[in-house]
Amino acid sequence: MDTNDVVNEEEVWDILTRTNNPSEGQVADVLATARAKEGLSLTDVGVLLNTHNPNLIDRMFEVSGNIKQEIYGERLVLFAPLYLSSFCVNDCDYCGFHARNPEPRKKLTLEEVAEQVKHLIDMGHKRLLLEFGEHPRLSPIDYVIDVINTVYATTSQSGEIRRVNVNLAATTVEDYKKLKKAGIGTYQLFQETYHQATYSRVHHGPKADYERQLFAHDRAIAAGLDDVGLGVLYGLFDHRFDTLSLVAHAQYLDRKFRIGPHTISVPRIQPAPTAEIDPRYTVSDVEFLKVISILRMAVPYTGMIISTRESAEMRAKAFEIGISQASAASRTSPGGYGRPQELQQFATQDHRPLDEVVRSILNQGLVPSFCTACYRTGRTGERIMSLLKSGEIHTLCRPNALLTFKEYLEDYASVNARTEGNAVIEAYLLAMPSPLQKETRTRLGRIEDGERDLYF
Repeated sequence: MDTNDVVNEEEVWDILTRTNNPSEGQVADVLATARAKEGLSLTDVGVLLNTHNPNLIDRMFEVSGNIKQEIYGERLVLFAPLYLSSFCVNDCDYCGFHARNPEPRKKLTLEEVAEQVKHLIDMGHKRLLLEFGEHPRLSPIDYVIDVINTVYATTSQSGEIRRVNVNLAATTVEDYKKLKKAGIGTYQLFQETYHQATYSRVHHGPKADYERQLFAHDRAIAAGLDDVGLGVLYGLFDHRFDTLSLVAHAQYLDRKFRIGPHTISVPRIQPAPTAEIDPRYTVSDVEFLKVISILRMAVPYTGMIISTRESAEMRAKAFEIGISQASAASRTSPGGYGRPQELQQFATQDHRPLDEVVRSILNQGLVPSFCTACYRTGRTGERIMSLLKSGEIHTLCRPNALLTFKEYLEDYASVNARTEGNAVIEAYLLAMPSPLQKETRTRLGRIEDGERDLYF
């Protein structure tokens, strides 16, 4: 495989040069194309990345917000990361887990995994993203599988984790087949930066293999994992180059496998113990929001994820213009839930408990969703892509979001969140077609009577 099939650096620079200082008419033409919700060309993306007029940026936000609303609606899916091990053989400059950091390391036992999962269940979470440092001896694939099985087997009070997504170092087709057999949802892996010289400079160890990283999703899909996630760590290199390359990667997957990325994540670099940050590539708040807006227009069907690296205020703005998934009440060290955090992979900015995050989302007129139905009914890969691209996903996702949110309100919410949440549920019920509204009301009543895990 040739890296130029995914990202051709010469082409990326050429596009960024050709689209420098676009006219208002050029921007308007691109936004008109975006409104069709069929994605953008790389040249279109270059035009938007090189747009700096505040009025045009506001128009971009309006268009991307409308696209997000038309495809994903009012739903905002919530999840939590669970860090399993801070042992890592890599020495990546930007990461708190890098090998040269002298701080003590921790790997969770399976008993500790169950304890952490119970903490997360008791908050109200239903889906987790598992995070592992790369260490073939201390975190082999068998340990990863044991962790996944432990998560699924753990219950607490009236809850359980219903879907596990995994962020794991690039590996082999055989290992990806084991993840598939274990029943994971999305496999996430970020290229961090697509600029090969920068990639080589900031990575040391097995992860320094650019091609191993770049083609990991090809191997995962070959193993049967049809939901994969991409991402860039913004702040390692020129955000325009990496955004354009990220879109090129998404188009490559869609072209080759007929399934583009299920998710795209937009982490922005944050301080970490003994880590190095190059201030030349700091991404401002405005440019960061622009990136989110552009990605929503360029890859309209993808689930877009923002983490607690960002402040509550920044996350609220991002929800309006493109983000459809968010972590909440996160801890970024192994064993960090319910106890003091030790070595963190990176600092977080949004430290609110889940109930506070939920209430804030409600105040924006959005519906917190804990839904995992698509994974569990086989709506993945090409099937979910066709539903997303056609906009038909609304018929399933709105009622499922309300049902899972109702469970949260019944089992975990504060009194204020329950009052506010039920009012929002009623408002969105009234927006449903009559037969669907009737059946959803029936199932909501069953949840009030004690039933759980109902979905369409």
